[in-house]
Amino acid sequence: MLVIEGISKVFGRMCAVDNLSLSIPGGQFVGVIGRSGAGKSTLLRLLNRLTEPTGGRVLWDGTEVTALRGRKLRDWRRRCAMIFQQFNLVGRLDVMDNALMGRLAYAPAWQSLSKLWSRDDRLIAMAALDQFGLAGMAAQRAESLSGGQQQRVAICRALVQEPEIMLADEPVASLDPENTRVVMEGCGASIAISA
Repeated sequence: MLVIEGISKVFGRMCAVDNLSLSIPGGQFVGVIGRSGAGKSTLLRLLNRLTEPTGGRVLWDGTEVTALRGRKLRDWRRRCAMIFQQFNLVGRLDVMDNALMGRLAYAPAWQSLSKLWSRDDRLIAMAALDQFGLAGMAAQRAESLSGGQQQRVAICRALVQEPEIMLADEPVASLDPENTRVVMEGCGASIAISA
């Protein structure tokens, strides 16, 4: 269960998230709705610890996420995947290597830097790409893809992490209705939170 207790984030004099408390049991899909600038993206970044809270805490199955540091924080980020609004792909890398970036936490640094991914890692990535209709583009550079294709690669990268929680910042904004359905059905994390 994900528990958010009085989480807040203040930037200077602006309060982006104000004393939010919420509990989300496993197996849930939760949507966060609000106008632009309401703090939805900030909330997701607080949950993944990409932004530090001004107050409050986040717990996952009894572990205080907001207190994690070092290796334990890196492990949390592996277990809590993030689909970014701007995709954050490496344009000069091919689609397969971008998807494999979701396996970074499972491989030694020398292996990932050398692109010496294991056969199992490659199979996991190819299965995700195939699920989203991208297997035929595995060798294509990410920068040559359309916005919707790039968004699907970013989603594949998150799925390849095999996360327990999936945080998605406008995950279907660039997708057509059919791909939107595929994405919403394919995000099989134990909790999915979409802003």
